[in-house]
Amino acid sequence: MNEYAEYKQLLEKRLKPKRYYHSLCVADEAARLAKKYGGDTEKAYLAGLLHDITKNATEQEHLHIFTEFGIMLNDIEKNAEKLWHAISGATYIEHILGIDDKEIITAVRYHTTARAGMTQLEKILYLADFTSADRDYDDIDIMRQKVEISMEAALNYALSYTINDLVSRGKPLHLDTVNAYNENALKGNE
Repeated sequence: MNEYAEYKQLLEKRLKPKRYYHSLCVADEAARLAKKYGGDTEKAYLAGLLHDITKNATEQEHLHIFTEFGIMLNDIEKNAEKLWHAISGATYIEHILGIDDKEIITAVRYHTTARAGMTQLEKILYLADFTSADRDYDDIDIMRQKVEISMEAALNYALSYTINDLVSRGKPLHLDTVNAYNENALKGNE
């Protein structure tokens, strides 16, 4: 996957070293999960590589991207800067880098919140971000076990983990996350 040298050079300039390393780890994990679950490994790798392209951007750069490309944040997004990089990153890769693959763009867009009706690539990137080699949060071992069993089991666990974490810290839940959880929970009850 060395054909992404230009993107890697750009990421090295845009990201702090730890975030750059994380992006490489997520790209590797996304490609691995795509291979495991019959997805497109090239798209998964590229989405993983670029998913945090605006993570270390300044507030001013995020706001410039939102204004320049007509992005309207909802009330939860306005008050949750941790979500901004997914929104601005998807816009950046589409409009500034010229990537026109909608699957890659939406995978980057929803890698933090998830959403109902996720594509396979969106699920792969969401899970790769949770299980990449550099991750070491509580329950990482359980999460990695789940991702080896099934994407749906891992997705359910990841969404539950995220919701429980946000609620325990008194943070609002993005409706995309709630909708993804509800859709997944209903599938489990069919």
